[in-house]
Amino acid sequence: MKEVVIVGGGTAGTMLANRLARDAAPEIAGGELRVTVISNKEDHLYQPGLLYIPFRLKKPEELMRKVKDVLHPSVRLIFGEAVHIDAERKVVTTDGGQRFPYDYAVIATGSHPQPDQIPGLLEAGHIFYTVDGALKLQQAMDTFRGGKVVIAVGLPHKCPVAPLEFTMMFEDWARKKGIRDKTDITYCYPLARPYGTESVANMAQREFESRGVHIETFFLMEEVDTKKKELVSIDGRRIPFDLLVVIPPHKGSTFSQKSGFSDEEGWMPTDRNRLNLADQADIFVIGDATNLPISKAGSVAHFESEILAANLVDRIRGGPGERLYHGKVFCFIETGLDKATYIAFDYANPPSPVTPSKPVHWAKLSYNNMHWVNLQGIM
Repeated sequence: MKEVVIVGGGTAGTMLANRLARDAAPEIAGGELRVTVISNKEDHLYQPGLLYIPFRLKKPEELMRKVKDVLHPSVRLIFGEAVHIDAERKVVTTDGGQRFPYDYAVIATGSHPQPDQIPGLLEAGHIFYTVDGALKLQQAMDTFRGGKVVIAVGLPHKCPVAPLEFTMMFEDWARKKGIRDKTDITYCYPLARPYGTESVANMAQREFESRGVHIETFFLMEEVDTKKKELVSIDGRRIPFDLLVVIPPHKGSTFSQKSGFSDEEGWMPTDRNRLNLADQADIFVIGDATNLPISKAGSVAHFESEILAANLVDRIRGGPGERLYHGKVFCFIETGLDKATYIAFDYANPPSPVTPSKPVHWAKLSYNNMHWVNLQGIM
């Protein structure tokens, strides 16, 4: 029996497992293949939906389902913390001492915010990249009556356009609440422009200038001065705030960092086309865990899982499994509470945002609601 072991029960791991369960159904039914997912969480969280919680547009329960309920019944689900992968013996080990031999292993352990890297952030600021953080920010916005708002970004982070989305949604929200004239908004970014890609940065620059949002570039956060309520950069700039929203830098998972394969930040060196771990023919990496020069976003996991599933099924059936991933990404971008744009790009073709519109906004909301179908790997 061939064994595929997937470490991680998030979007990337779930999509891949479900695609394999569907596309290799004859082999699974015949006892020729077993697909195992090792998940350290019992709940699957639709992370892009966290953006809407501070604005009371989504509730946490709308974004969560049990992992066991979103996986195909033919997939073996193991709850536990994977702690080691032995590439020589081809075994994944969990913290409970369970050992899972594999023919093919897939690392889909995601990326994780590191708010503790910015001293004072958790005491005086807010994040919306966790359920608890988004709810805390929601409470702060409920009582906000105007003042200085600072939105600051650390790199790298998942959902790359989310800070832009939050800023434009917040500005729209403040206007609709009748407090925009009492609210000063500053957006801080560590690069020379408000986004890493030129076309998206230009769009953001235009939107921010038209809305009166101030931009601070080359702003690398050092700490939050909790007594003075100021955000401090490494070059000594200090920006006062009444409400601070920070997108902290992210790292790879603890499993990735302890694997012996990752870089210092926990990102796994991954072949940009074949998706195998560097120098490993039978270990693959998908989703946010890779070091690929593309967005850490759900659509990337979608397109990667599509390619990898096809290749794994082909190899299981004796073929070479030679389909290539070309860096395909698709992202919606909310530009307020009722308009959005989108970008589509790959390794060779840069993004070009379309004009924001209400139809694109409704398309994004529809896509959010379709996530649970999308997870099944049938789209």
